[in-house]
Amino acid sequence: MLTIVGLIVILSIVVLLITQKLNPIVALVTVPFIGALVAGFSIEEITTFFNDGIASVISVVIMFIFAILFFGIMQDTGMFNPLIQRMVKLSRGNVILIAMATAIIGAIAHLDGSGASTFLITIPALLPLYKRLNMSPYLLVMLIGISASIMNMVPWAGPLGRTAAITGSDPSELWQPLIPLQISLIVLLVLMAAFIGNLEKKRLEKNGLLIQGINMDEFNVEKSDEKTALERPELLWFNILLTLLVVGFLMSGLLPAGLIFMIAVSIALVVNYTNVDIQMERIRAHAPSALLMAAIILAAGSFLGILENSGMLNSLAEGIIVILPDALIPYLHYVVGFFGAPLELVLNTDAYYFALLPVVEEIVVAEGVDNIVAAYSMMIGNIIGTFISPFSPALWLAVGLAGIEMGRYIRYAFWWVWAFSILAMAVAFILGII
Repeated sequence: MLTIVGLIVILSIVVLLITQKLNPIVALVTVPFIGALVAGFSIEEITTFFNDGIASVISVVIMFIFAILFFGIMQDTGMFNPLIQRMVKLSRGNVILIAMATAIIGAIAHLDGSGASTFLITIPALLPLYKRLNMSPYLLVMLIGISASIMNMVPWAGPLGRTAAITGSDPSELWQPLIPLQISLIVLLVLMAAFIGNLEKKRLEKNGLLIQGINMDEFNVEKSDEKTALERPELLWFNILLTLLVVGFLMSGLLPAGLIFMIAVSIALVVNYTNVDIQMERIRAHAPSALLMAAIILAAGSFLGILENSGMLNSLAEGIIVILPDALIPYLHYVVGFFGAPLELVLNTDAYYFALLPVVEEIVVAEGVDNIVAAYSMMIGNIIGTFISPFSPALWLAVGLAGIEMGRYIRYAFWWVWAFSILAMAVAFILGII
């Protein structure tokens, strides 16, 4: 009975999320609750399941709220602008250097963990340059997307937050072993950007479209008066130092991640915006993003609390083991991770992490695989494909900003992205992460 109900709950959530019939919060809350009632659990038992699930994710929720507020404030101050402008000028109009700079700029801009803001910062800044040099806007979106995916491993980004909720781990502790992987992948991406940039240069030469020797001072990003009024160029070095201190404390593990960001938000607001009304405006401006992510994680806590404590997840895993080949079971997390990027085309992020990851984790843990290793394997294989998914609202924003077609973009980027996701898993294996 538990196996059947658990399977129906998982499949229902996957279908509802893929078809977008319900938003993730509603699906993750209502479907497991109804499933628990059907399985014969009392209201008192479901309440206990719920409380246990919420308790397991509350620290993640606190971190998300204040991390999103902090990096939103840092964007308001214009902290990233000089870095981006400098990288553009250093490229000197060279196609290969511009491709390499694009990868670095994407990583810098995605420090806040928000795909939408990353594309809003980078595409308007770089698209005029790409057009002036006749470079493909599809290349621009792909490089920014891959670099943002690598940076998406930070603890305040969605994938690691979801992984932390599933495994019951602290996000900053999950992140620390991934730092060498992120550094390695950024270096590899810059090298890949040089290779693809060289292919792009040859394409332009072949078609007689190659342009060199342009004035890089032409390309200044137009900003609204409202954005300009919020910038604090005189406090640039203070904000950079504050951000580095935040990252340093997260890496050290001396304080809980939520407390670190609470303190950082307090300092950032007081120093950059002394007027209390402006401080509240900045909080209100970034509150929707913070609230949405917090609500999804809380809903995931309810979902996991019910499925795990009711025994549905364990029963479902045992049922799947019966039909899987014995030789495959201990390596199932690697198999799913290998196909992680293509799965982004059929499963959205919530379905992958909240429906697929718990089941695979339960199966391989029974075979002696560490649950963190299993989670890393699936996350690393999948995360690089974040921005080739038609289920990603941020990607639709990027496509719109760049003036390109979604279908053509997926065809352009798919094989590069999947190859890089497999490379990411290989590097993680060499580093001993998986």
